[in-house]
Amino acid sequence: MRIEHLYRYPVKGLTPEALDTVAVETGEMLPWDRAFALAQGDSRFDPEQPDWVPKTNFLCLMANARAAALCARFDPARRILVLHAPDGAAIEADLRTAEGLDRAAAFLTAFLGPEARGQPRFHHIPGHAFSDVKQKVLSLINEASLRALEARVGAPRHRLRFRANVYFSGAPAWSEFDWIGRSLQLGSARLRVVKRIVRCKATEVNPQTAERDAETVAELRREFGHTDMGIYAEVTDGGRLAVGDGMELLPE
Repeated sequence: MRIEHLYRYPVKGLTPEALDTVAVETGEMLPWDRAFALAQGDSRFDPEQPDWVPKTNFLCLMANARAAALCARFDPARRILVLHAPDGAAIEADLRTAEGLDRAAAFLTAFLGPEARGQPRFHHIPGHAFSDVKQKVLSLINEASLRALEARVGAPRHRLRFRANVYFSGAPAWSEFDWIGRSLQLGSARLRVVKRIVRCKATEVNPQTAERDAETVAELRREFGHTDMGIYAEVTDGGRLAVGDGMELLPE
């Protein structure tokens, strides 16, 4: 097996950033993955007690398909976030400062328009990740499983609909579902597979057009009898992984 693509998503619901190589730490996500989020004004998220809350508390593609039309770029060295809207509007926000966080919130709130609820706030809580699940995990997708879905529905389904961290080749379609509880070697890092990824309406959004143009959840249920695509795995031994690295299912 082989790693084909690596991505992080610094702002929950916004643009993926392709990586060539990345170092991961034990018990953590990819650095800066889902590190920022726009909490809706009626969100139950409390930055003083940053417990996990469901994605619907935040800007997310499940509810806000048009957010896929935004372009976001994050510079971790300077903590600068650049946002571009389709109409040409753009900002550069220094996320080390309260002013920068407020600028990002104002820009995204204006873009959402009527989809913004109350007075949204843009958050970064050191050590907290705005993941779709409570655990700190990496998401992995078997490209053969994605190809199997495309073959059944007779249409392409862009990989980034599924917003995974790692896309890999070399395994039979759906074989990854048999790996729960097993360990994987990716580059010099070791991961343990913890669960399948149940998919939601966010995958209906075409990342290239920001349109809901496929009933992906219904397709999976109709064609395969489940609504899952990909697996979650936790880092048990930190290390470095890169595009082109081998990936191995370790003996039990």
